[in-house]
Amino acid sequence: MPRLIIPTPSGRPFTQALAAQYVSEPWLLFACGRYEGIDSRVVDEARTRMPVDEVSLGDFVLAGGEVAVLVMIEAIGRLQPGVLGNADSVADDSFAPGAMESLLEGPVYTKPPVWRERPVPDILLSGHHGAIARWRRDEAIRRTARHRPDLLARLAPEDLDERDRAVLGEAGFPVDGEDMAD
Repeated sequence: MPRLIIPTPSGRPFTQALAAQYVSEPWLLFACGRYEGIDSRVVDEARTRMPVDEVSLGDFVLAGGEVAVLVMIEAIGRLQPGVLGNADSVADDSFAPGAMESLLEGPVYTKPPVWRERPVPDILLSGHHGAIARWRRDEAIRRTARHRPDLLARLAPEDLDERDRAVLGEAGFPVDGEDMAD
């Protein structure tokens, strides 16, 4: 049975976790409204036939749901097995379930190792996987503190190790049991 997804500003937020949930569905059906949306009677009728989710991309309004559906298809599709060259790479994405769930991904570097006199950080070329992972987490925490401090309030104290707390302290955020939402 398909699951009907209706993009609407009044729906529950579309998140990476919801994209991961939808990837396991055998069928997804999207219904796009225009201007004021879909007649409520149509949605009520659909609910008698299949699960219906009303989903929002954020606190804004579009003229129609087509663009919202494209965003959802992109987010869900890249989680399908075989879509990405390295299936493990989604674990390091912003908002990925697990260690990155409430963090933005840190800076990304590609080749060459020096571009316009700007080198890739030495640690990333070191081959020391543990140190590289630590550097990436530190940078993710710093970037989240700069760009989306609201996300840090979602982190539970048990999600943070001593180094995480030090990085947050350097970024000017409360640590050691203080409520980060304050």
